[in-house]
Amino acid sequence: MGFNSADISAFKDIWVFCEQREGVMMNTTLELISEGRKLADERGAKLVGLLLGDNVEGLARDLGGYGADKVIVCDHPLLKNYTTDAYAKVVCDTVMAEKPEVVLLGASNIGRDLAPRCAARLHTGLCADCTHLDIDVPKYQQFLREASTLDVDGQKWDLEDRNLKMTRPAFGGHLMATIICPRFRPAMATVRPGVMKKAPFDQAKADACEVVKAPVSLDDGDLKAKVLEIVKETKKQVDLIGAEIVVSVGRGISKDVEGGIKLARELADALGNAVVGGSRAVIDSGWLPPDHQVGQTGKTVHPKIYFALGISGAIQHKAGMQDSELIVAVNKDERAPMFDIADYGLVGDLFKIVPLMIEAVKQAKAE
Repeated sequence: MGFNSADISAFKDIWVFCEQREGVMMNTTLELISEGRKLADERGAKLVGLLLGDNVEGLARDLGGYGADKVIVCDHPLLKNYTTDAYAKVVCDTVMAEKPEVVLLGASNIGRDLAPRCAARLHTGLCADCTHLDIDVPKYQQFLREASTLDVDGQKWDLEDRNLKMTRPAFGGHLMATIICPRFRPAMATVRPGVMKKAPFDQAKADACEVVKAPVSLDDGDLKAKVLEIVKETKKQVDLIGAEIVVSVGRGISKDVEGGIKLARELADALGNAVVGGSRAVIDSGWLPPDHQVGQTGKTVHPKIYFALGISGAIQHKAGMQDSELIVAVNKDERAPMFDIADYGLVGDLFKIVPLMIEAVKQAKAE
């Protein structure tokens, strides 16, 4: 039979594109495998990893340790370095042959380049930059209760709906939209790095993972562009996702923006291994660069300690940091929503409280 994206009954299984670079598996892949395991369990389907590269079969079995039932390896010298032509052809050829019902990719530079080209060739839909995924309607309803202001229980729901529900920021991040792809398969989505939790590695599951080497039909004629040289340019970036401690500032620094940011940096320096973040209001106002933004429309973080300084706690911001191990909130408004999820809350002027925190940290370290 040929490939018909509208014949949805012919499709099964949840697939994750497993992005590796120079033989190193990207952390986003492990996050997606972990999330895909949940979706596969909800759907009663297999979770399959799709791994492309040159001599990368050794990476495959470890994916089982994070939840994959099976890994399809497409190994070829022309797949050593990522090129749009080669990867798009091999991914589409494999999808057409195996017919998965869902394909997930990380919203990395590679995923954002590869996913739309594959979706166009496969004549299906793509939801880009997702921050949440669901299949079961009750679980989706619970997500809406926790992360939105919708009257969930006052609406009618089709509890038998088994489409993948892909939630992403819309209208510049001011709204969240949930997209479904009811008429075509596979349903495709790219997912932001850091928004899904990586499951603990399980060696028994890794040993049980099935690894299959797929045939690859690829030659120089399939490539319109070739990689002649890779030049790496280093640029210092804020690693919010990997930071153990995040000190974030919000609109509460508005009376002295430079002073507020300086205090946040001093606290981060005093704590050590800490970075400075900001709410959407701070980024939109131009007080900090965009790579400092924490929240559903920025970066999702899971640090050991999260300091929310002058941040009221909008739903979108809380969705990006509420899984922090310890949350410390400072706000002069005792009714700020951030206090609802904070482990420790200090009501008062951050310009008075933060200097005391800095001194306390320095004193504790000295002792």
